Amino acid sequence: MPVVWIPALLQDLTHGQQQIELPGETVRQVIDNLERRYPGVKERLLDGDRLRPSIAVAVDGEISPMRLRHRLQEGSEVHFLPAISGGARGHPP
Repeated sequence: MPVVWIPALLQDLTHGQQQIELPGETVRQVIDNLERRYPGVKERLLDGDRLRPSIAVAVDGEISPMRLRHRLQEGSEVHFLPAISGGARGHPP
């Protein structure tokens, strides 16, 4: 089963658990199963049917461009992270 690493800001919903094994073939299915076990998680991760723009998902150490559709393997590690954006594009040093 995939292992979901729970960020500190969600651990109030998971009773302090930092990692949870959950079934799921995609990130979306893992979130659905996480919501069944810990109601309220989905609302914090999703905006409608999409991952919130402020959240990135990493699977097995790589930020996923597939996001919710990313297919998981047995033992995949899933991390939800604050998305980082910005930079000094177009500004002189």
